[in-house]
Amino acid sequence: MSSIYLIDDHAMMRDGLRALLEDAGHLIVGETGDVTNGLAEVARLEPDVTLLDLHLDGRSGFELLVELQRRDLPTRVIVLTMSDHPRNVAEALRMGATGYLLKGSAGSELLAAVEAVGAGRRYLSTGLSDIAVEGLVSPAAKDKAGTLSPRERQILVMVARGKSSAAIGEELHLSPKTVDTYRSRLMAKLDLGDVPAIVRWAIREGLIDLED
Repeated sequence: MSSIYLIDDHAMMRDGLRALLEDAGHLIVGETGDVTNGLAEVARLEPDVTLLDLHLDGRSGFELLVELQRRDLPTRVIVLTMSDHPRNVAEALRMGATGYLLKGSAGSELLAAVEAVGAGRRYLSTGLSDIAVEGLVSPAAKDKAGTLSPRERQILVMVARGKSSAAIGEELHLSPKTVDTYRSRLMAKLDLGDVPAIVRWAIREGLIDLED
C-alpha cells in the first residue's frame, strides 16, 4: 500500500478521496488546498504518491509540478482534474506527472491508478492516451509551448493569473528583474506582445481556466 498526500482546494473532495483510499488500505499522510504548503509538506513527508488538482484557488498545479521536478523530489504525481484538454495532459506528463486521471472517473479507476503509479508505472485515465499524444505532437506544442522551459511555463501561468513581477519573485525566491527577464523571454518565444495576449494564450492552451 502507498503513502499518499492530497492537494485539492475542495475540502469535500479531499474527504471523499481520503475515505476511498483509506478503505483500500492506503495511508493518507497529509492534505492541503494550497500550492506553497503542498510543496513544503511533500518535501517533508516524501509520500509515495501525490494526488494533485490542476486548479487550486487561483493557483495552478503546474507550479507545483515544476517545483517537484526542479527539486527532484521522490514522490510520484497523479494529476486528478476535470480538464481533458490535450495541452494540459501533455504538459503534465512533460512536467513529470506519472498519472493523469479525470475527476469523473470511477473510484475503482482511482485505486487502479494509485496502484500502478505506486509501483512505478504510468497511468492515464480511460481515453486519454490519444489526447496526450495530440497535445504532444500538435504544431502548437512543438513550435511554441514546447520551447518554454519549466520555469518559463511556471512564470507564464503566474503572469496570466495577474501576479506582478514582485509577487512572483517573492514566491519563487527570484528578483523582480530576473522575473522580468523570464517574462520577456517567454513572450518573445511565443510572439506575444503584452500581458492580455499572455492571458488569452494561456486560456486557449488550457493552462488556466476562464474562471481564474
